[in-house]
Order: sequence, then C-alpha cells, then structure tokens
Amino acid sequence: MNIAAIRTQFPILSRQINGKPLVYFDNANTSQKPATVIDCVSDFYRQHNANVARAVHTLSEEATTLYESARARIAQFIGAPSSELVLTSGTTMAINLVAYSYLQPRLQAGDEIIVSEMEHHANIVPWQLLCAQTGAVLKVAPIFDDGSLDVDALLALCNERTKLLGLAHVSNVLGTINPIAQIAKQTRERGIVLLVDGSQAVPHMPVDVNALGCDFYVFTGHKLFAPTGTGALWGRYELLDGMSPWLGGGDMIESVSFAGNHYAPPPRRFEPGTPNIAGFVGLGAAIDWLHTQDLAALQAHENALGERLREGLAAVPGVKFIGSAAQRLPVISFIVDGAHATDIAVLLDLEGIAVRSGQHCAHPLMQRFGVSATVRASLAFYNTADEVDQFLLALNKVLGMLR
Repeated sequence: MNIAAIRTQFPILSRQINGKPLVYFDNANTSQKPATVIDCVSDFYRQHNANVARAVHTLSEEATTLYESARARIAQFIGAPSSELVLTSGTTMAINLVAYSYLQPRLQAGDEIIVSEMEHHANIVPWQLLCAQTGAVLKVAPIFDDGSLDVDALLALCNERTKLLGLAHVSNVLGTINPIAQIAKQTRERGIVLLVDGSQAVPHMPVDVNALGCDFYVFTGHKLFAPTGTGALWGRYELLDGMSPWLGGGDMIESVSFAGNHYAPPPRRFEPGTPNIAGFVGLGAAIDWLHTQDLAALQAHENALGERLREGLAAVPGVKFIGSAAQRLPVISFIVDGAHATDIAVLLDLEGIAVRSGQHCAHPLMQRFGVSATVRASLAFYNTADEVDQFLLALNKVLGMLR
C-alpha cells in the first residue's frame, strides 16, 4: 500500500495553508475528494447534464442511467438491493424522513423513543420535535466514562411502549464503535425498530446492513469522499412499502388527478423533485474508487495512525481525552488544561493544521462530560505518520504560546 501515491489522487492535499503544508485532521466533519470524483462531477455537467426520468432524449436517458447506476453501487456498498435505497441530501434528511414518514403515523401519546447520550443532533432533534407533536417520550441511554455505551442500561429502557431506537454506529466525537449487531438481535426480539446512523462508520469500516440486523441505516456522502448534499436511507422493503410520502411533488407519483393520486413504489416514493444528480454520480464514483483499494489495509493504516496520535497526545502535559472506549475509530477528542479548544484550533491553523473545535453538534454529550468544547482530530487513510508527528510538534508549540 502506497499512501504517498494515494495522496497524489486527492488534489487538495497538496495545498499550503498559511505557508505550511496542509495537514487535514477534520475528516469526521467532511472528507476530501479524489480527482476521479471531482472529474466525474465535472464530466456530468460537461457531457450529460439533463434531468432524470423526465424526457426521452439522449441526455436525459444518459443522466437517468448514471443516476440509477450510482444508486445500485451505493446500495451494493452496504449489502442492500437498489429497491431498498432512498437517495437523500444526507443523514439529517434521512432521519427526518423516517421520523415523519414511518414513525409519526404509528406514534401515540406515551409511546417512547430511545437514543443514547452520544448522538449527533441529527439523531436527537427530529425525535424531540416528534415527541412535542405527539406526546411521545424521548428516553436517553447512558454511556460509561470511557465513552462506551451502557448496553445493559439501554436494553433496560426498552419496553412495550418503545417504538424506535436511534443509535450511532460510530460516535462523531468519541470514535466509539457501538455493538449494533448485538443490540439489533435484542430489538428484533422485542419488536422495536432500530435506526442506525452510519455517517462515521461507512468511510472507515465495512458495513453490511443485513448482517447488522437493523431496520433502517442512514449515512451521508460528503464524509465518504463524495460531494456534499448526498446521502442515503436504507430500509427494509416491507417498512418502506408501508410508509406514506413525507414530501410531495414530481416523480414520486405514478399518476395525479384532482380526484387523487397514486404514489410510486419505494424508493421513488420518497424522492420528490429534481435530485442532486451530479452529486450522486460523484458518490458512485467515490465508491468505485474505494473498491480499487485494499480496504482492510486502509483501515489498519488508519487505526495505527490513531493509536500513534493517542500515544503522542498522552505525553503532552495537560491533555485529557474525552472518550477512550476499547472499540473505536481514529476520532480523537481532547481538552487541555489552561487552554480553550477554539484558541488551540485557531493557532493550529496558522501551522497549516485543520482540526475542529467546539461541541461537534453533540451538546448533550459535552454536558455529559462537563466540558464546553473539545479539540477533535479525526483521521483518514490519506493521513500519514509524518503528519501525526507534525501535529504533535505544532500542538506543543501552540500550547507553549497559550500558557
């Protein structure tokens, strides 16, 4: 595996920031894109641009073929058939779709929804809104101090009123990998629908939705080396088929009259209007690019970099990790005594290093750990050991300025 050769395929990695080589450690926020994805999007607009499923002329047929081919490759990427994959603008839209199209019609006052303390706002706020509208109750499963999920406590919350459990596959702050297959076995036995937020999982580990045993799986494209404004909802077909549309408009119907209408079958039923065609063509290209790589080797490389970074950070005076679960991906959040996370991130940027500071769209998790903000360094396969060492040198320099 030649990481240097891989890096040459990602144009932005050759940039300089403030006169320093870019070290991009903000991959949990969004990932960089290989040239093949960028070129594919450009080629669509240069050669094939037309709307999908709208006309019989050549460009429209080409656009439709490219779009549906991308759907097939995205579905195959997570072990699903195309008929079960709804293309969305991202994870947030996908979760809202489940909230309003699947759950709301089945929810009564007193029913319960469960999430965990580690969830992204996208897997909290839609359920809060739904509870406010229906009188349902949102319950929260706790996590341990190391950032791992208290599975026993989660299962203890489940009862006959529990209608849905929404859970991150991987925490965007802690890097914790949750035991989804183990939990799914329990939710199936109890008749509880399990929705999994896979945004942080699919860029870093193999995902097979059938092996996991969940009912809905959602993820976003821009963290998967693809364009922004792309994502997907996978759902068991029998669930999708029993759902009414959430949004109405063109192409999600078979026929319309003022007397009524007949909706298209899934997944078209949930895709009104003109989609982000070029973006999904780009997402298909990103998946194609990944399939040219040794994914197991890339994952091992990422994990080794993550441990190198954790070991280096552990030697920095005043550093405290937020999250240290045994099963984790290289998403590392930390605080430093006597230094604010935002000040650290701003000064690191002057050294050419991109990290994220703040609450990472996970305010309840920050409250759980009693911190106002963290620095988060999140790695991808195109990062290197040299970059980890540069980061550690820069961090020590920055902390010397702040103390």
